[in-house]
Amino acid sequence: MNKIIQKASQVLTGAATMATLGAGKVMAYSVKEGIETAKTSEMPNNLIGNGGVINKITSYILYALGIISVIMLIVGGVKYALSGGDSKAVTDAKNTIIYALIGLAVALLSYAIVSFVLGVVA
Repeated sequence: MNKIIQKASQVLTGAATMATLGAGKVMAYSVKEGIETAKTSEMPNNLIGNGGVINKITSYILYALGIISVIMLIVGGVKYALSGGDSKAVTDAKNTIIYALIGLAVALLSYAIVSFVLGVVA
């Protein structure tokens, strides 16, 4: 019961603080307007968008993850070919292949999510 009262008081204190700071005005700005407001002279002009810095960084990370996934798929295939029928070696090889495919799927989904968010923001 004590924890519930403590959490409720924290929520109420946070809500009161946001109300007094004019959170409604802050939230009225879009993300792009917030980025434009926070920009300094040293920041690149094309932070978001098709040729933006964030898009380039995510593309490089996706390429690196793709290369790593292909290498791990090859390693898993070689392990499988060299297992010689040993059940533990076959299981390890299959796990390597499965985890490489799962990693590639996660990388592609994360890239899709970042692209969607940047498309909404830009």
